[in-house]
Amino acid sequence: MRLTCLTLAATLAAICAQADALIQNPETFWRDPTFQNSFMGSYGMRAEIEPQITVVEKKVMEKVIKLMSSGESTAEVVSLLEKNTNDASSAVFDFTLANIHFQEDRLTNALTCYAAAIAKFPSFQRAYKNKGLVLIRLGEFDAALEPLSKCIELGENDGLTYGLLAYAYAMTEQYVSAESAYRLAMMLQPKTLDWKLGLCRALFRQQKYGEAIAMCDELLRREPGKPDYLLLQANAYLGLKQPMKAAEIYEVLDLSGAAPVAALHTLGDIYVNEGYAEQAADAYGRAMAREETPDIARQLRNAEVLVSRSAYSAASGLLKKIKDRAGTGLGDDLRKRMLKLEARLVAARNEASDEQAKILEEIVKLDPLDGEALILLAMHHAASDVEKAIFYYERAQGIEKFEGDARLRHGQLLVRNGRYQEALPLLKRAQELNPRDDVQNYIEQVERAARARNR
Repeated sequence: MRLTCLTLAATLAAICAQADALIQNPETFWRDPTFQNSFMGSYGMRAEIEPQITVVEKKVMEKVIKLMSSGESTAEVVSLLEKNTNDASSAVFDFTLANIHFQEDRLTNALTCYAAAIAKFPSFQRAYKNKGLVLIRLGEFDAALEPLSKCIELGENDGLTYGLLAYAYAMTEQYVSAESAYRLAMMLQPKTLDWKLGLCRALFRQQKYGEAIAMCDELLRREPGKPDYLLLQANAYLGLKQPMKAAEIYEVLDLSGAAPVAALHTLGDIYVNEGYAEQAADAYGRAMAREETPDIARQLRNAEVLVSRSAYSAASGLLKKIKDRAGTGLGDDLRKRMLKLEARLVAARNEASDEQAKILEEIVKLDPLDGEALILLAMHHAASDVEKAIFYYERAQGIEKFEGDARLRHGQLLVRNGRYQEALPLLKRAQELNPRDDVQNYIEQVERAARARNR
């Protein structure tokens, strides 16, 4: 089942936006007196999760805050910290360096410094939390699980940490664990829609479609008409095998101009399966109209499906739209598919005429080894020009996939024209390739007719 257009990138962006509380905007973060007091006073206050700093190190950190709050370049700060950072220095220096790298989007450097801080102080709760966030930003979701879990083990109990952990679980396809973590994040931050959306996705991935739909309803009450929620809900209805409810949602999205092309293709497929051919063709046409560069192969597949359901009128209408959008720049393969569709539609209208023959001949020009077209050409000429029909059957017989069918039809043509002895080798070879009881009975009848003629 396709999960249409609910982007993980958007979810990640939302989570990272929440993480601004960890690494704030440098324009306000370092200047805030409350932060300065809490930052300097935190270290050593909870000795089990925060490293201590010496009197000398405290003076360095005070200078760091002064420089950062001035709004000057961070280069001088980084230089100062690096000069005072060594194996014996407090993990606070490594952590602060990591935070500066993080706010400057030097994520690899930040990761190295957070790891160094943890190595010096293995119970550094905040370092684990920020390391987990960096790993998520880097797309290393599996690696992010360990520091985030460790942060929680050390006593962290906030919605963001659980939300980050849930997201990492979801991205590593551990949906049961993701569900549990999202529920905890929701309990701690009940107003945060990102956790509700994450939970909805985790439920969907576990095929808990009813629960996913209910969660989408809750999300839609908060943000009515939001496409991401509607698309996820539509997919959940498909999971419950309620396609027409999904179709209703896709139609609502299309009316607002928010339906992705993929959703309109799915809508068309729903209508085909439910027996609404004209509506299906209309949905496919709307999908094509939305595409700057239409997917002609996909649209031809759609028309082929309609033809297979004997929905010839709907298929003809869609094929006309396809031809209008495709223009003259089609490759041979797509051109051939289009011609075959035209030939099938002509035949469906009981117009096995010169028009059909011309289409089939064009197909054979494009692909001399198209056995289907050769056989259809032979069948077209069988009533009016036996030798021409034989010519096309013989060409088709040289193509392995079509040999059996071509020999059988060739033999039947000869029988109809009283050429029993010529027909028998063709019929027997066809039977060898594809044994059938009815063909065997037919061969025996032809043999009797041949013997009767020779008496």
